[in-house]
Amino acid sequence: MQKAKLPIHDMEQRHHGLTQAVADFYTEAARVCLDRHHVSPAEFDIVNSDKECQAVAEWAETDERTRRAWANDIDATEAGAYACALAAVELASGLVAVHRAETRTGSDYYLAPEGAALEDLEECTRLEVSGVDQGDAKTVAARFRQKLRQAANGVSNLPAMAGVVGFRARVIRLGPLEES
Repeated sequence: MQKAKLPIHDMEQRHHGLTQAVADFYTEAARVCLDRHHVSPAEFDIVNSDKECQAVAEWAETDERTRRAWANDIDATEAGAYACALAAVELASGLVAVHRAETRTGSDYYLAPEGAALEDLEECTRLEVSGVDQGDAKTVAARFRQKLRQAANGVSNLPAMAGVVGFRARVIRLGPLEES
């Protein structure tokens, strides 16, 4: 059985909250982050609440110029996490980015089902994203809990979820903010 591909390429075609330039920026950063620890293709575990699936990330190896352009590990990890988390949400939940979130919402993007006709953002889910370059699955889980708290403290009444990408650990953790 063939594993699903993590759709980190051509994201602007499905995620209308991304322009081609932004999508390419995120994908390029993801390639740099993936190259730090792996050779293409690499399998990732996607842990979505209680469900788990695997996806294969495929990418072209980065050249020296690209690695120099992304020499700031924090910036590269953050931008690369956007590509991988949005791709994982698309794959696991059928949701795509439709709008960049405003400051203080406790999130990075608004998500909606692919192809949804949105009049406003009231039907969206907020997504808070983070990336972990080093560390294992426990490190990713701890960051995930931190990002859920951040989303809960955001100035918004919309439902929220978090997505944390562990590049070295090859795990992407997704899940909703539990209603209280």
